[in-house]
Order: sequence, then structure tokens, then C-alpha cells
Amino acid sequence: MRGALPLIAGVLAACPMFGYAQGWKPEKPVEIIIGTSPGGPQDRQGRLLQRVLQARKLVEQPVTVVNKPGGGGAVGLVYIAQHPGDGHFMQIVAQSLLSNHITGRSKMTYTDFTPLAILAVEYVTLVVRVDSPVKDAREFVDRLRKDPSALTVAIGTVAGNATHSSFAHAMRAAGIDVKRLRAVVFNSGSEGMVAAIGGHVDAAAGSVSTVLPQVRAGKLRVLAFGAPARGAGDLASVPTWRELGLDSAVDLWRGLAGPAGMTPAQVAFWDAALARVVKDADWVEYLDRYMMVNSYRNSVDTLKHWQAEYKDVKSLFVEMGLAKQ
Repeated sequence: MRGALPLIAGVLAACPMFGYAQGWKPEKPVEIIIGTSPGGPQDRQGRLLQRVLQARKLVEQPVTVVNKPGGGGAVGLVYIAQHPGDGHFMQIVAQSLLSNHITGRSKMTYTDFTPLAILAVEYVTLVVRVDSPVKDAREFVDRLRKDPSALTVAIGTVAGNATHSSFAHAMRAAGIDVKRLRAVVFNSGSEGMVAAIGGHVDAAAGSVSTVLPQVRAGKLRVLAFGAPARGAGDLASVPTWRELGLDSAVDLWRGLAGPAGMTPAQVAFWDAALARVVKDADWVEYLDRYMMVNSYRNSVDTLKHWQAEYKDVKSLFVEMGLAKQ
């Protein structure tokens, strides 16, 4: 019997739920906060996260999704900030966690929360209506080089969000005065696409998951793709900014933040659970469908990414005249 003890210990250590049981684990329902309305990219990803956590029994307690739209995610962040040290609350976050502070829209920034993960990234496209007089991305850039205010570009939700900064980053690489760019803010990325289709704006910047339905419907044409390399499928023939000679490839990441003061044991639980989520077949299929990149970062690497990106975004926003911090 004594010789069997090491074997038993090894089996128990290999069991994920046993590993969780040795430290903290949720003791009441878990809330995943979505800072946007139902139906958008963050909402879809949050609900998929909920399903995987429960279907794979990574969390033994119920997991609920709560939408708290407003302020580019700020309303939801205020809510989870009211639960310091509580590992049962988390929010799907994006670059607005950083940019809202830089633009003065929010007094809170990434240092006021516990970094949990970057779950995936996608990239921003520049689109025009199918009958737009702008033939391609080179012509688009050339027109803005002559007059940075010559064309209007729709962006979703708030000035300075990830789609806005990605577009501005590419234009800065082209030597264009980004402070003079004319960005038109809509309540959602989808509304911006509708405005572009109707000719109310000259172009729109949006994530792949936002533009693809209208591209496939034959209503929008993609001029450029802001990724390091060309996409597949509907984007296979679309040049990247780098192919056009502009050193620009800005990712639009989706991550998770918890309230400040979470314990190391709480963070360790979510590190382990989320590392399994991103390997799940349903999760991988979702990313493939929307041409997202499975670039998972754990809590430690997420903090490093946020620290570096905050500096980069602030530098860009100073040039754009958006920085208030």
C-alpha cells in the first residue's frame, strides 16, 4: 500500500478540479460583465466564455452574463470596481480600458483593476461602399496626404477607441496629420457600417467581425487590412497596410479584468481555467469564424501588454489632440 501512495498523489495532481480545490474557487455565482449592448463582438465572446466554462465544468457555480453598456465600457467597470477583492466578478475589456483614461473620459485605468487575460485579438479593416469613387487604399491615402480632412471615416462608440486608434496609426505611418482626420462617431460599429453603405460617410473603420456580414452581402468593399499578414477567405485579396508601405499593424484585443485587490489564489484559479477555455474546440471554431487570432496571455503577460500599450496609445493620442492625461 505504501508503494501506491506516489501513484495516487500523481493522479490527483493531474486532475484540474483537484488543483483548483487546493486553493480558491468560486463559492457563489460568477458574473461576466459586458460593457456593450447584446449582440456585439464583446457580447458574443462573453457568452461563449460563459458556455465553455459551464459546459466543460471549469466552474462549479453558475456563470451569468450581465450587459452594462455605456461610456465605452466605463459603466461596467464602475460596477465591478464596487466589488474589490471579489474573484466572482470580471469584465470583457478592450483597449478602451486604457484609452478612456488617456482621453479623460474615465478616471479609472488598468491599474485600478486586476488583469486576468487577453483572450484573443482581431484586426481593423478600412471599408467603403461598393460604388465608392475611391478605388483602392492607395488612392484613399493619397487623398488624405493632400488634405487630411478630405474624407470622413465612421468609427463605433467613442473617439479614441481601438478602431479609431488603429486607423489613425496607419495614417500617421503615411505621414498624414492625424489631428486633422475627420472621424465620425456612431453608437456602434454596425451603425457606422450602415452610414458608409448609405454614403453618409466616405469610409468606415471596423473589426473583421463587424464588417464581414456587409462585405458578404455585397454592400461594402474592403480597402485595407490592419494585420501583420493577409487574411483568408473574404480578405485573401485585401492588402495589409504594410504591403502598401505603411508600418502599421495594431491588434484589437479582447481580454478580462477583475476588480482590484483579487488574491493570488483567485488569479491562479482564473489563469488555470482560462488557459483551458482557449484550447476548447468551440472557442477555436469561434475565432476561426471571425478571423480572430488565438493569442492568449495569462495574467502576468496581460499586465505587461497593457503597460506597454498604454504608453504607445498615449503617444498617438497626443498627436491626435485627444490626450488629457
